[in-house]
Amino acid sequence: MDRFDAMTAFARVVETGSFTKAAETLHMSKTSVTQLVQQLEARLRVRLLNRTTRKVNVTADGAAYYERVIKLLADMDDAETSLSSAAEAPRGRLRVDVPSPLARMVLVPALPAFHARYPDIQLDMGVSDRIVDLIGENVDCVVRGGELTDQSLMARRVGDLRLGVYAAPSYLKLAGKPAHPRELEDTHHRIVGFLWQRTGRALPYAMRRGNEVVNVHGRYVLAVDDGNAYLAAGLAGMGVMWLPDYMSAPHLAQGELVPVFEDWRMDPMPMYVAFPPNRHVSAKLRAFIDWIIELVGAYSPAGGR
Repeated sequence: MDRFDAMTAFARVVETGSFTKAAETLHMSKTSVTQLVQQLEARLRVRLLNRTTRKVNVTADGAAYYERVIKLLADMDDAETSLSSAAEAPRGRLRVDVPSPLARMVLVPALPAFHARYPDIQLDMGVSDRIVDLIGENVDCVVRGGELTDQSLMARRVGDLRLGVYAAPSYLKLAGKPAHPRELEDTHHRIVGFLWQRTGRALPYAMRRGNEVVNVHGRYVLAVDDGNAYLAAGLAGMGVMWLPDYMSAPHLAQGELVPVFEDWRMDPMPMYVAFPPNRHVSAKLRAFIDWIIELVGAYSPAGGR
């Protein structure tokens, strides 16, 4: 028995709550994972997991052992990455999930420079705005906008995106340019709704001008849960929308969008990289996080909009 493999298998079973899911994330067979855990229990002469036909629960001894195991695995990773060659050239497979507009407009165009800098990092990039089960899906990190509500995750704030309000010329030609955010509550105007995955509903936008604060819900005939679809709907003239600078800039330059409420301010949108609390931040993950900070920083001027 390879004790490193056995400890890794045991830790992954605890994290996923399933031998099947652990095997999938480790790219091993369920039989191999089961045998490794059984061999580990035989060596330690203690039951680490209680197994039933429906679920796997960690025992009291197993929970205590798990806390020691994850620290040991992290120390082993540190020992390897502390070598000058590993530290200078992070390597390995990195599984990430990022918002679809950020991937299309910022990250993917910058990937050639990233891989020139880190040629030994293999990126598996999920592109979505959905809620990701980082442990169950064996994802190393997610990049998300807005305040994080899952307090079980570790997170690093990587920047703040300035927000503005925009509409397509075709929409303004039909509905006219609204002079005040409250006009978006009238039947004459509409917004493009965005359904946040955390709540499944559209959230109000807080807008400020001097001492005046308005929470805008707006009326919509279309709400979507994907950033690229949201932008496409606004460009098609489906309503007024709120966008970060990186999404609006190219369309402003081409005359496809027009800013509205330019004398109003909005709080910037925070951007986070989140990762599992018991997952060691490896050299390859640190390299990816530093790269994200560098890219988002270009759209995060001090003071916001």
